[in-house]
Amino acid sequence: MKKKIKNLFLTLLVAATLVFTTSCEKEALVPAGEQYASLIEVADDGITVFNESNLKSTMVETPALSESELANLLQMKEEEKLARDVYTFFYQKWGTPIFSRISLAENRHLNAVITLLKYYDRPDTLVGDTGVFSIPEFQELYFELTEKGSDSAKAALMTGALIEEMDIVDLKEALTIVENENIIRVFEHLLIASQNHLRAFNRQMVNLGLVYTPVYLTQEEYDRIVNTPMEIGHRYRVQYHGHNHRNGQVNGRGQGQGYGDGNGGDNGNGDDNGGNNGDGEGNGGGNDNGGRGGSGNGGGNGRG
Repeated sequence: MKKKIKNLFLTLLVAATLVFTTSCEKEALVPAGEQYASLIEVADDGITVFNESNLKSTMVETPALSESELANLLQMKEEEKLARDVYTFFYQKWGTPIFSRISLAENRHLNAVITLLKYYDRPDTLVGDTGVFSIPEFQELYFELTEKGSDSAKAALMTGALIEEMDIVDLKEALTIVENENIIRVFEHLLIASQNHLRAFNRQMVNLGLVYTPVYLTQEEYDRIVNTPMEIGHRYRVQYHGHNHRNGQVNGRGQGQGYGDGNGGDNGNGDDNGGNNGDGEGNGGGNDNGGRGGSGNGGGNGRG
């Protein structure tokens, strides 16, 4: 008996030593003083917002935007505005709290895209009034979607799910085209946000006994998203430099005010403070985040 107790003690001691050593080795992988930041914040109900300060502080140096990347950014700016404006309309019409919360989140998503445009010194950062779009396709979609959700609050919830489906499909397609690391990071997290918002709308519909049939996603894709936990995204290394490195040039501007929250109208502007040579670190997440640098059921290494 004493021999068995002694052997058990030795086994536990060895196991504890291995755990301690492994822990120390993992900590040693991250140089002292380095900081990592998450691009998004996710509430318990799935409402997902961008942290603009973290986005700016983790930007990396990249080549100039290609024409296709700029086109994708401009389309995504209108798409995020469309979601924000439609949800604002639904909240004003029906007073359902989820529309107020998600419209504010969509405003932060819109600002994230504008941050990218400003980082690359693009002039296309202005946003029209609520319900007004510069691209005819989005103007027509706004009228179509607001009409679709005007019959009842339940119809509005189902229209919200439809919008998130559209965003998911468009973001996945865009991620097969863009190569710019900063755009990839933002689009990956916009995709995560859309999937979280789809989960949030699905919860509301299930609670009301509504049966929703996906339009742009297959039933399998839809079920896979809504039956997995909320995703929290990835973390990226905060850059340590006092200047704004953009496309190999150094600018002396500091960080400005950024953009304010709100349900409509124009967004405030502020100077940005990009970075270079960023590293990414996976921070978990559910299935179907559609992006590079860490995906599926928790963890993975981020890009950068």
